[in-house]
Parts: sequence; structure tokens; C-alpha cells
Amino acid sequence: MKEVTAQIACLRVIQAGPLALIEDGGRFGVRHLGVTQSGGADWVSLRWANWLLGNELDSAALEIVIGGGLTLEAESDATLALVGADLSAELDGEPLAPGASFRVLAGQRLVFRQPRNGLRAYLAVPGGFDVPEVLGSRSATPRERLGGHAGDGRSLQAGDRLSWHGSADAGRELPSAASAYDTLTGDRLALVLGAQIGHFSGPSLYRAFNTPWRVDDRADRMGVRLVGPSLQCQLAGMVSEGIPLGAVQVPPDGQPIVLLNDRQTIGGYPRLGALTPLAAARLAQCLPGQGLRLVAISRAQALEAHRRCLAAFC
Repeated sequence: MKEVTAQIACLRVIQAGPLALIEDGGRFGVRHLGVTQSGGADWVSLRWANWLLGNELDSAALEIVIGGGLTLEAESDATLALVGADLSAELDGEPLAPGASFRVLAGQRLVFRQPRNGLRAYLAVPGGFDVPEVLGSRSATPRERLGGHAGDGRSLQAGDRLSWHGSADAGRELPSAASAYDTLTGDRLALVLGAQIGHFSGPSLYRAFNTPWRVDDRADRMGVRLVGPSLQCQLAGMVSEGIPLGAVQVPPDGQPIVLLNDRQTIGGYPRLGALTPLAAARLAQCLPGQGLRLVAISRAQALEAHRRCLAAFC
């Protein structure tokens, strides 16, 4: 049964948090122009938030990082969905747990305070946020000043009004299959080995996959630096090449950098390989200081795991 919302609905930003961006499934087919992918860093949570409302899975939602006091006021009654990190969300002072749709009434305020579990939460609205499409996507890319609420890639500011017009499927609950792809649990990140793997020393490869890594505080939507044993590559130099989501580059200091949605399009550092899409989504939820391990898998294993993950949304 559909909730009828013929009129335009709206949320108004009362207080801006440190980083809240409109993100959809990403911007594709434009890397030859030097434009990056962007899109929801935890694409799994983004999809489940949209699924709860019956939206197209890659519809534009609000990616909220850390929380930091972000306060939104509803200007009309609506059904919304929240999935991903627990950022101590409250609706008119009452705790609001992620992982479900919920009803908000005109005048109520939704506040995101600080992380309890995870880093990024996704707030979806019926039909997705109504913002301009730029190069095939509504995603904000701050570094390139593209897309998002104002079309210039910036994060939300006090006074912004976020509108949409659509209807939500009432009464949807996350299926049991969703728990198998929870991006907030597990410290093992699957990685497909890359073309330069043979140029790393044997001891470095042993350390890469048999010792823990720690998420550095130098982390954003472009990439996440891992702190741990120094990895040594014997490759003297290489021609810059395309950089996929989750690429694990190793610069001269030997500390890997995992490149995420707002990464550069090409790079010249040797790579251990690339995280699987699910592993990249899990890394996007890791707070600084969190420990994790890299696990090498084959390309065939990665493809099969990705197919199973996508099938969970059907």
C-alpha cells in the first residue's frame, strides 16, 4: 500500500554538521574527463535505506558523517528511512535507531549527535531528494565542486531546504538477508591482488596479510590511510594507470592508502590490489583507530560474493 504524498515535502537544515552530502549511486562514464565516481561511500547502507521506502536503489539520499549536531526540521509529514551508522539520532528528543523507516510530522526535529557505531548514516526520502543531475548523477563531490544540494558539491549549510516529491511503500522491514551484509561488523576486508603484487618483497606480503592494520585519522571520501608494518615494493617506477574503487596504493613511506569514492582517476603508486565493493563499504564505516585485517581472495570469489550481495536486494 502506498503512502500518498502528492505535494512537495521538505526538510530544513537548522544546524549543519561537519559533513552532510547528497549522494546517490555514483557518477559513471565520465572518468575520461577526469571526473571521479563519487556516490554513497557505504553503498550497501544507501541501497537499504532506499529499499525500505520502495525507491530506486541508487536514489539520492543524505550521507551524514559523524553527526556533529546536524539538525533537520520537517516542514511536512513524511515517511523517511535511516540505515547505516548509529550517530545517536533523535527525533524530538526520542532516540531513533538506524535500520528502519519512521514517520516524521511537520515541525519535528531530527538531530544527529555523535557516533556510537560506525561513521556514516544514510537518510532516504520517498523518491529521492530532488536536486539537479550533473553529469548523470546527483552526488556531491566537494573536491570537484560538482553536484549535491547546490550543484557545487558543498556540504549542507544552515538554512538549506531539501525537497522531494514521491510516495513510500509502507511497512517495509529489512529482510534477514540484510544482516549478512552488515557494513558495521567484521574486521576482515577482502582484497583482490593487483598487477604489481609480484614486485613486493616476500616479508612485506606476509606482513600485509598476517598483521593487523589501524585506520588512520587521515581519512575522508577520497581515501583512507592504514597504519601498520611498512611495505616495501621493488618496482622502481611505473606509468600512471586507472584507479578503481578500493585500490590499495603503497606510496614510498610503505603505509597503504585505500582509495574510495572521491579518489583521483589515475595514479602512479604500486598497488597491492583492490578491496571488493563490500569491503570498501565496510572501510567507509570505520572510525579512526579501528583495527582491521586484509584477506586476499581470487577474482572469481570476489565476483561471486558481489553477485550474492546484489541478489539480497531483490
